[in-house]
Amino acid sequence: MIEAVIVDAVRTPVGRGKPNGALHDVNSVDLLAHSLRALVDRTGIDPAVIDDVIGGVVTQVGEQALNITRRALLAAGYPESVPGVSVDRQCGSSQQSLHFAAQGVMSGAYDVVVAAGVESMGRVPMGANLTGSDDPLGEGFRARYPEGWVGQGISAELIAARWDLPRTRLDEFALTSHARAAEATKRGSFDTQLTPLAGLTRDEGIREGGDLGTLARLRPAYYDEATGRRFPQIDWRVTAANASPLSDGSAAVLVMSRSRAEELGLTPLARFHSFAVAADDPLYMLTAIIPATEKLLARAGLTLADIDLFEVNEAFSPVVLAWADELGADLGRVNVNGGAIAIGHPLGASGARLATTLTHGLHEHGGRFGLQVMCEAGGLANAMVLERL
Repeated sequence: MIEAVIVDAVRTPVGRGKPNGALHDVNSVDLLAHSLRALVDRTGIDPAVIDDVIGGVVTQVGEQALNITRRALLAAGYPESVPGVSVDRQCGSSQQSLHFAAQGVMSGAYDVVVAAGVESMGRVPMGANLTGSDDPLGEGFRARYPEGWVGQGISAELIAARWDLPRTRLDEFALTSHARAAEATKRGSFDTQLTPLAGLTRDEGIREGGDLGTLARLRPAYYDEATGRRFPQIDWRVTAANASPLSDGSAAVLVMSRSRAEELGLTPLARFHSFAVAADDPLYMLTAIIPATEKLLARAGLTLADIDLFEVNEAFSPVVLAWADELGADLGRVNVNGGAIAIGHPLGASGARLATTLTHGLHEHGGRFGLQVMCEAGGLANAMVLERL
């Protein structure tokens, strides 16, 4: 089988997804184009050799609709001959883009492909693509789940209750994420992966100096009296501090066959080792990372002990902690440079962002294997193993 490798991976700093965020005035097309352009500038490749650009984006409405990836690659100066497509697997959209890109190379369908992602949550709010739909679920789904679906925040509360994760532990995990991200920023760990934009040179949401006392005073983010009656096990532990924030950003990863990289005189950073996707209870929604990890390790012929670094998307603290408790993973190797709670979670960009952080992190820390897994709305998860080269 053809070996698929990562030649370079780049991302914008992640901005706050609010009107006063540093990237708020950047159109989503230009936000993605910035990372696409940086990828070509950094590697020196002729963009005409790119067979496809696969871009992840979740809220496909307004400026993020109509296959934003195609417009972004043209905005980035790629030749008109380069095609592009947009993918939505919710929070894992650009990780799915990476899977498709690597699998296309491994099958021989591509030689050179870019996997990317973007989301401007400040400009295009979550749920905006549901506008005008009276019934987004449909009769069959509602018949199967007559009590109704819930939002991800409630799923996070259900996970915290089922795995008996105290509020203090959730907050401690969040503080660790910020502390690790702040330290990584100070020592320059992100310098090799960032392409500054609109005057923003570092991730905007990272905070220093927080403490448990301050976090303990925050109100639950998703409290709802009716939901509490439906789920009496919930005691409202999830807050804005132990959940990922609204964010703006983009990322792009250059994927090609190893032989093509050698022909172009490029040095690969990592190779794609294994992939898996999995699904789980859509009510708990965010727990599919557990079976996805198990499926991936079995397919890869590896164990948790073989993995040097993990990138587990921090949609909410209880998601990562339940995953670690269930599998027995060492949190000391998880999100070592901070996670989405600190860095941010621009939905469609996060899969490529995590892969960028993981690829460069394996080189910084001298690890061999890195495992990336992401929870996704609807009870889905993507997982993959990268091997440092």
